[in-house]
Amino acid sequence: MPTLEGLEEAGLEKIPDLSIAKMRFELTLDVDSAKELKIDQSEVKRQLLDKIKAGFMTQLYRDVSSDLKLTLNNSVLEEMEAKNKEELEKLDQSIENAEKNEGESEVREAMVKKCEYLTLIGSKEESLKMLKVTLDKTNTTGHKLDLHFHLIRLGFFFNDNKIITTNLDKAKELIELGGDWDRRNRLKVYSGLYAMSVRNFQEAADNFLDTVSTFTSYELMDYLTFIKYAIISSMLALDRKDLTKKVVEGADINEVLHDLPLFKSYIYSLYNAQYADFFEALGEIEGFLKSDSILAPHTNYYVREMRIRSYAQLLESYSSLTVNYMANSFGVSEKFIDRELSRFITTGALNAKIDKVGGIIQTNRPDKKNWQYQAVIKQGDLLLNRIQKLSRVITI
Repeated sequence: MPTLEGLEEAGLEKIPDLSIAKMRFELTLDVDSAKELKIDQSEVKRQLLDKIKAGFMTQLYRDVSSDLKLTLNNSVLEEMEAKNKEELEKLDQSIENAEKNEGESEVREAMVKKCEYLTLIGSKEESLKMLKVTLDKTNTTGHKLDLHFHLIRLGFFFNDNKIITTNLDKAKELIELGGDWDRRNRLKVYSGLYAMSVRNFQEAADNFLDTVSTFTSYELMDYLTFIKYAIISSMLALDRKDLTKKVVEGADINEVLHDLPLFKSYIYSLYNAQYADFFEALGEIEGFLKSDSILAPHTNYYVREMRIRSYAQLLESYSSLTVNYMANSFGVSEKFIDRELSRFITTGALNAKIDKVGGIIQTNRPDKKNWQYQAVIKQGDLLLNRIQKLSRVITI
């Protein structure tokens, strides 16, 4: 497991600064939601504007002022524009000097510095143009990968999935041509973060868990946030056997759980069938999801699926049980459990039925052998269809 101190230097530069994207997200929340999540929006706004002004982030200043319906301070804007012009002129001079007097490596380094500066000040379109030019001038696989990582972070910063997916695909192609160990691991973290953002928790869990002991992607997030994401995705995606092996008994994750008491309770309450404690932890996890720009759109889905998972886990242990017993187990009312189970049974999410008169829940375990037989038949039909199509092509 990476140590929590000192390793951030091992990551790439934090360009763009994704903490700014987080603050912008927090300011989009309505007042009641922000209050519920204990987010002081006036303080967030102050910190955001201070960061923007200190970094002379001209385009971000315009964008944020528009988002928050703030009046632009013309003197501040003029100062920012003057500083940007001065810095960009210096960077252009450095590129020109490198082209005249130095080698390809120095030219590329000078161009990368301009890419980074344009990204830092929030000039999305100019950054994209400069990054494309720099990629065209870059020959080595490793340096190309670093530029694609830069582009992926730019996509996360501006919530632009097209930029993210295009550059993830290109990065994966380059990795196959000979990416080094560090960049292979970095790509897994980037891929996991994107997978989680589009609700593919299985792929997210697989990628995150593969890199728990080798994480160095501090340009995306700190290590504790990474572990939180790994737990969130794994709890939903993994079956009990894999969850036990990779999370509950995972040495690297357990080593930092003392710093994450909520997430420790979340894992072990479900694992140990302490359902009332699990519901309490899930309620707090819901708050974490709502406050996270990547996970917020999936909050309702995630919480619903985890409730279903916990209900299914209890029901699997019994052929029948009373509504009263199940309500007590989860620390909720019988009315709540009856309503929840009725909804999930109707949609096919739970295999059970409720005897409303007797207050009994009866489980309907699916016939595993029959299910496996049907799956084999289905896969066989698909294979035969593909063989027939292939034979027609070969005949032609």
